[in-house]
Amino acid sequence: MNIHVRQAEVSALISAAQARYVREIDDGDCTAWPNFFVDDCFYTITSADNYAQNLEAGLVWLDSKDMLRDRILSLLEANVYERHSYRHMIGQPFVGELEGDEVDSETSFMVARITREGPTDLFATGRYIDRYRIVGDEAKIVSRTVVLDSNQIDTLLGFPL
Repeated sequence: MNIHVRQAEVSALISAAQARYVREIDDGDCTAWPNFFVDDCFYTITSADNYAQNLEAGLVWLDSKDMLRDRILSLLEANVYERHSYRHMIGQPFVGELEGDEVDSETSFMVARITREGPTDLFATGRYIDRYRIVGDEAKIVSRTVVLDSNQIDTLLGFPL
């Protein structure tokens, strides 16, 4: 197969995975969110400054699919948050070269937070720095580092970005 054709197919798989991912967060209850990841995944949210300085400390640090499931379960059953929802706007992913069955990707995002009784606000901007594994006709997240542009993080950062 032509390398450019394969690259286009991988880019399409990642774009489709990204679209399903943000739809689950924006329009779902997030219970299917962990299914976008491989079992031995890694997910973190950090600031651009921490990322640039290669500091490992993150606002959220989850290193398995079980930890992702626990986070959603605690958000839905144990934690109390003002009712709100997100609306993601994502850019076209920049997809690197396929290495075996894995590929790196970077995607810019903007997230608005919609409160039931208040305004719609710009909540977060940044980029997803991802490693995907191609499994059949799906792209699954091996690692996702959510790099926030701002160091000022809202306290309602409960649900995944």
